[in-house]
Amino acid sequence: MKRKLVLENGLEYIGQGFASEKEVIATLVFNTSIVGYQEIISDPSNSGLMVCMTYPLIGNYGITDDDYESRLISLDALIVREYNDKPSNFRYTKTLSEVLEENDVVGLTHVDTRSITKVIKNEKEMLGIITDLNVSTEEALNKIKQFQISNNLISLISCKKIWYSRCSNPKYNIVIIDCGITFSIINKLNSLGCNVTIVPYNTSLEKIKSLSPDGILISSAPDNLGNINELIELVKILQEKYVLLAIGNGCDILGSANDIEVFKMKNGHRGLSNPVRDVKTNKIYNVSENHGLALKESSNVEILYRDVIDNNIEGIKINDKCFGVQFYPTDDVYNNFIEMLNTFKGDKENV
Repeated sequence: MKRKLVLENGLEYIGQGFASEKEVIATLVFNTSIVGYQEIISDPSNSGLMVCMTYPLIGNYGITDDDYESRLISLDALIVREYNDKPSNFRYTKTLSEVLEENDVVGLTHVDTRSITKVIKNEKEMLGIITDLNVSTEEALNKIKQFQISNNLISLISCKKIWYSRCSNPKYNIVIIDCGITFSIINKLNSLGCNVTIVPYNTSLEKIKSLSPDGILISSAPDNLGNINELIELVKILQEKYVLLAIGNGCDILGSANDIEVFKMKNGHRGLSNPVRDVKTNKIYNVSENHGLALKESSNVEILYRDVIDNNIEGIKINDKCFGVQFYPTDDVYNNFIEMLNTFKGDKENV
């Protein structure tokens, strides 16, 4: 079925629809990953977004049961140059189109994704609408103007009840504040000897204390953080009492708790190989990122990492037991977190 994408600047792209046939309006972003489309569609941080993949062939290895990053398929739409509905992979159990359709997510293929990416790169991430061909451009633009971006995305994707991921012979007890956690983070912590307890974003301080954590992790979150004043106030307390690591847009929540202004980037950092620089050592890391928010310069914190391309802040240190990174953690980041847990493990008796 022929469908079209209309951007808020008036540009129009005609393509072929797949998966859900509903009309959708969302913020259009691009992701430079060559592989990992299953992880992208199941990353809760993509809630409220339509993602344009820059790699041209998507769907060719299908969907496998073991590779989801969450139980949610929360992005609003997926845009690709060429969709392959005949996967070649002995592990696949469903096609990409089947999974998107089951979760009412719109797909659009056979559009010029290079052109779309250039528009976003040169202008900004912007609203777009995927709709039927019989909808005029004027009508589509009016719908975009009337559209209200949701302010409660975190509440929609955060878990509703506490759940657990335990390991054998645990050394540490970690509480994750779920603003959009992914399984890969949980699995990595388990592999490092951490019993993990995942709690809703609005969990009280008293409840967190009752779980006797050695450390706290604030997960990544959607770009539209909404009203999270209570969470910010909670983080202000937690950062003084516990070893704490914040990742992705969770780092921006940590920054907000320390009076650092958060701003929406012209183009978010979304891909598997984005370069960041360790400010102390000048070592360059290629990291996986998925965030559209960043922190303004501030003297309130120590800067740990910067983006090589745009020099934006990519990591901050609040105190000797609290830091955050905008990217998904590297082994060095995990090792620093574990070292802090070892150093301050006895302190929780005084919390």
